[in-house]
Amino acid sequence: MRTLVVGGTGPTGPFIVNGLRERGREVTIFHRGTHEVPEIPDDVGHIHGDPHFAETIADALAGRTFHEVIATYGRIRLLAEAFAGKVGRFVSIGGVAVYRGFSSPRTLTPMGLTAPVRESAPVADDEAEERFGRLIAQTEETVFAHHPTATVFRYPYVYGPYQLVPREWSVVRRVLDGRTHILVPDGGTALSTHGWAGNLAQAVLLAVDQPDVSAGKAYNCGDLDQLSIRQIVEVIADALGAELRPVPVPWEAAGPARLLSLGGRYHQLMDLSRLVGDLGYTDVLPSTEAVARTARWYAENGADTALEARLGDPFDYAWEDQMIDTAGSVLAAWGRHRRDDPDEDETGRTASGRTFRPHPYAHPKAAGVARDHRGR
Repeated sequence: MRTLVVGGTGPTGPFIVNGLRERGREVTIFHRGTHEVPEIPDDVGHIHGDPHFAETIADALAGRTFHEVIATYGRIRLLAEAFAGKVGRFVSIGGVAVYRGFSSPRTLTPMGLTAPVRESAPVADDEAEERFGRLIAQTEETVFAHHPTATVFRYPYVYGPYQLVPREWSVVRRVLDGRTHILVPDGGTALSTHGWAGNLAQAVLLAVDQPDVSAGKAYNCGDLDQLSIRQIVEVIADALGAELRPVPVPWEAAGPARLLSLGGRYHQLMDLSRLVGDLGYTDVLPSTEAVARTARWYAENGADTALEARLGDPFDYAWEDQMIDTAGSVLAAWGRHRRDDPDEDETGRTASGRTFRPHPYAHPKAAGVARDHRGR
C-alpha cells in the first residue's frame, strides 16, 4: 500500500513514517525540503514542493497516486480538495484550538473552557472572535465534505525533538545556565493537555490500523496523564540532575514566565475517552518519562538563536532576580499577617499532622453521646 505523509520531518513525522513502514507501507513524504532529519530512512521517498498552495500541490503530485494520505502539514483544506475522489483514506491533523473559547477564554461564561473538553463541545464559529480557531473548524468541515470517511486528529501542544517553539527549552536552558530558581505564574498550577510526539503518532497509527472504527470522526489526543507547570519544572530539573526551585508570582507580575503556561491563566484539558474507547489508545511513554527524555534531548542538542527568537524568552536573569527578591519580600509580609498555622505546608498540614480545618463529620469516642469531642 502506498502512503503519502504530508510533512514528515516535524516532531511527530518520524514516528508516523516509521510506524507506517513497520506496517509494510511504501511511504513517501511531501514537504518543502528545507530540512531533513536523520530519523527518516533512505527507503522513504521524498517529494519536494510547497503544500500550502493549490498550484504547487498540483505540480508536486502530478501523475502520482496513493492509497492513503496522512496530512500533518500545509494547508489541509487544499490537500483535501486535491485528493478528493483520488485516495481511499484521508487522515488529517488539526488542533485543539478549534474549540470555542480556546484562544479567547473571556468570551465564555463562566470564563475559560470547562474541563475536560469533549469532541462534542462547540467549535469556533465567529472569525471575528477567534480567527485561528474558526479556520481550523472550516478546514475540518472541508475535510469531511470531500472525504466522509476521513479521520481528523486535534493535536494539543506537541513536545519532543524538532518542536519549533519548545517550551521546555525555557526550563532546560536555565538549568544549563546554573539557575537555581525559576518564576512560575500563579503558582505553576495551570493544566493544559500536552502530547509527546511519539504518543500523538501512536494515536494516528491506531486510526490507520482501524479505518472502519475511526471513519468520519474527530479525536482529541494527548498524553493520558497531564503535568502542571510546576511538575514539569520538577521533572526536567530531576532529569538533568539539578535543583530548580519554582518561585510563584501572580500572573500580572510574571512577565516572560507566562510563556510556561500555554493556556494562559485557564485550564485547557481535553477529554481523551473517545480515543481510548474507540481505538484502545495507551501512551507509548508516560508523560513523566517523555518530558524527561525531551529535556535530555534539548540539553544535548541545544538551541540556536532562531529557536530562541521564536520562543520569545529573553532569559533576563537580572530582572528575574529582582522579581524573585520582590516575591520573597511580599511572601514574608503576607506571612506576618497569616491567620492559619505558620508551620502549615502546601497541603494544609503542620509538622504534627494536624490540618488547619478539621473535617465536619462526627467521630464519637463513645456510644450514645450527642456530640463528639470536637462538638460535631
